[in-house]
Amino acid sequence: MSAEQVTIEDLGRELGERIAKTSEYQRFEEAREAVQRDEEVQAQIEEFERLREEFMAARGSGQATQSDLHEVQSAQEELHSMPVMSEFLEAQEELDETLETVNEAISAPLDVDFGGQAGGCCQD
Repeated sequence: MSAEQVTIEDLGRELGERIAKTSEYQRFEEAREAVQRDEEVQAQIEEFERLREEFMAARGSGQATQSDLHEVQSAQEELHSMPVMSEFLEAQEELDETLETVNEAISAPLDVDFGGQAGGCCQD
């Protein structure tokens, strides 16, 4: 491994450490932990996942109905409307935006979007 490669890896680690110290990341971690601790939210996540899995199985066998889809969508809306989950989703979106900005800053001088697709030869 060349000295240049080690330096690039070190920069990558340093970038990760600095991102972990941002307010966006801290907010995300706090919100994620709050979701994990909230028993009501966890129960609603389990219910949503159960309904979603049932719907996917029904869809795969051609037996899914609009009513089934509506039930899954309603469960998701109920889950997302819970304050703890809503905070988590907002924090996640904010962190995603920050990471997209970092991706753009890294990709710009290289003229490659590493967060997207970085070089398939047969892209349409």
